[in-house]
Parts: sequence; C-alpha cells; structure tokens
Amino acid sequence: MSLTVIRQRAGLSSLKLLVIGLAFGTFLAGCSSSSSSSSSARVVDRAAPQRPTVTTGQYVVRKGDTLFSIAFRYGWDYKALAARNNIPAPYTIRPGQAIRFDGRSSGAPTTVVAQSGSSPSSSSKTTIIKRPVNANGTVAIEPVPSTLPSSAVEPVPTPVSAAERSTGGWSWPANGILIGKFASNGSLNKGVDIAGDLGQPVFAASDGSVVYAGSGLRGYGELIIIKHNDTYVSAYGHNRRLLVREGQQVKVGQTIAEMGSTGTDRVKLHFEIRRQGKPVDPLQFLPRR
Repeated sequence: MSLTVIRQRAGLSSLKLLVIGLAFGTFLAGCSSSSSSSSSARVVDRAAPQRPTVTTGQYVVRKGDTLFSIAFRYGWDYKALAARNNIPAPYTIRPGQAIRFDGRSSGAPTTVVAQSGSSPSSSSKTTIIKRPVNANGTVAIEPVPSTLPSSAVEPVPTPVSAAERSTGGWSWPANGILIGKFASNGSLNKGVDIAGDLGQPVFAASDGSVVYAGSGLRGYGELIIIKHNDTYVSAYGHNRRLLVREGQQVKVGQTIAEMGSTGTDRVKLHFEIRRQGKPVDPLQFLPRR
C-alpha cells in the first residue's frame, strides 16, 4: 500500500474521531443543560406556607408589634395567646417583652422563625368585583349585623358587587379581578387576592377596630388587621398607603388604604378572614350572586 493511501486513511480516521468527539461533547452539554434547567425549575417561593400554630418557645416583642400581629403571625387566637401570657385587655405589650407559646414561666428563649405572607394561587375563573355607588357618589351599605356566619356557602361563581352585603355583614374589600383563591391543602394562599389599579381604595369588609397597621409581617407588605369581634379578624395586605391607625374604629365600606404592591410582585390586595386565629375561606363569608 502506498504512503499516500495510508495518509489518506489516517486522515479519514482522525476526521471520524473528531466528529464522534464533537457529537459526544454536544450530548454531554445537552444533559448538563437539561439537568441545570430541571434543577432551576424547582424554585422555593420565599413566601413560605402558613405553618401550624407555634406551641414552643417564645417571641420577643419588637417596636411596632401588637399582640394581634404576633397572634396572626404564629397562628394563634389573640385571646388564647393573651391568656397564655396573663395579658389583660386591651392587650397592651411593650418592646422587649417575651411572649411565650409553651406556657412555661422560665427557661432559655427559643428562636422562632417568623411566618411569612401568602402568595396567590392561580384561578381558572375570572371574577370581576365591582362596587356600585349611590347618586351622590357614596357607597350604598347597610348597618352591620352583630353576628357572623358559621356555615359555609359555595364560592363566588359569577361577578359580584363589593357593596352588597352577606347575611353575616361582610362586604368585598376592593373592586377588581379575583386572581387567587383560598387553599387549605397546605399551599401558600390563606385568603383571596384581588388585582386592581395602583392607589385604588381598599375598604373595610366589616365594622371593627384596627388592631395592627404596619409592615412588620414579612410577605404582607403594608398590612392592616381589623378585629370585628371576639371570634373574627380580617387582614388587608400589600397596600401602597395605610389610611387608618391602630385603635381606630372603622365601618364596613370605609376606605382604609390604597392598593399597592408592597411585599409582592404586582398590584393587588391580599385579603384574609381568620376565625379564632385560623384562616378560613373568605368566599364563605363575602356576598355572592
């Protein structure tokens, strides 16, 4: 065999090896990219799900805290938490005070991780919430009944009016599109989410007293908590501006804040109702058509 033929064959073999090497390298890169993509898809939402009631350790009160905000954060009924810590009405607390969850009278403090806010779950149905007004521009509302509903009704399937009242005295807290519904299966949303325009009014959903107004609860942004009676409180999160102060009495339909995007990625109102400290589906209480 001539030297020229041998060199040609050697060149072909080298070319084949080069092609095979390039193909194998591309395959490995594809696998690496696929693995990286799969890994990056498992993103943990920083708005952690609502945890069960904390029953161990203690919390040291910081400036801006109220007993109601601490109870809300850790899943307690405020009356039970006050009783556990021998705090009488009107439940005044001070910075540096230890709020215990385990009932012990002594012992080393136990670190408690702060609860974060809720994030919306997607909804396949679009519900428009519209709040009609009287001829003089005021919202048409009736006196608030003293009792609230204990039995559940079906979720709102059609457009609703924020000014209408349920039999328990609740009214929709904002106009807009319902983009997130309550979920009790351990997911993130412990209320409902209403999308709207920046700065539009947020309304008190029922008569009550403002027991928290601030931004100390991570994941809720600028937050308002209203105590309605010894059983129910409601919460209004992600506001741009708060228009009421702690201790203020409010009426159903009263403007209490401006809708915003604090603590979240879009303009919306996150609204919760809690019965004895536990989140319940607001759609069980709000009026429907």
